[in-house]
Amino acid sequence: MLSPVVVCHQLRSPENLAAIARAMANFGFSDLILSDPQTHEFRVAGRIAVKADTVMEHFQVAQSLDEALTGVVYAVGSTSRAQLKRFTPLSPEQAVARLATHAARGKVALVLGGEKRGLSDDELSRCQDVLVIPTPGPQPSMNLSHAASILLYLCSRQDVPPPAETPGATLGMIKRLEAKMQDALLAAQFLNPQAPQHVLTELSRSLLRAQLTEREAQVWLAAFEHLARS
Repeated sequence: MLSPVVVCHQLRSPENLAAIARAMANFGFSDLILSDPQTHEFRVAGRIAVKADTVMEHFQVAQSLDEALTGVVYAVGSTSRAQLKRFTPLSPEQAVARLATHAARGKVALVLGGEKRGLSDDELSRCQDVLVIPTPGPQPSMNLSHAASILLYLCSRQDVPPPAETPGATLGMIKRLEAKMQDALLAAQFLNPQAPQHVLTELSRSLLRAQLTEREAQVWLAAFEHLARS
């Protein structure tokens, strides 16, 4: 069974937290991270989340989405928006299959946005892919906990390939590599200092598509650190 980390970014409602915890318990998941939560009524959520003690007693709180994703090798974010920058949205089934593929390399994450505005373009850029649950009815947006239930059910039905021989580079490691790469390329006057992110983002996404191993990312880091010293 595919067992992603469930990351809820800027969750506002203790009722939704309880409902997500119950859905996780329904399908046998327990790894929950609240990224920059906008509610701290965790005891209220705990009372509502019947028989979800395993989830409610062990969830983690991260100060930012980057912190929440530090230990994973791949993340897919969810949104209700069909028009996206830099992404072609995946169907839920495609997203879950891709999560399973990357799970062979290490920990993977399913990222859910808050109730008020979902995930922004900047927040989605922290993920490698984006999924959209199609809702052809008169109500285009889906309740956060309902969306989580659909995705968790699909994950519970998904097999995972055997672990890879070498672990994949985590997103935290890729983030450090981006910082070193930016410093070196700015010093070499390759990047426009007024707007370095456009080219840097393209370079970073090519590294993510390469699915670097942990060892390969360490070699890249060492190379850029050497360039900086030179």
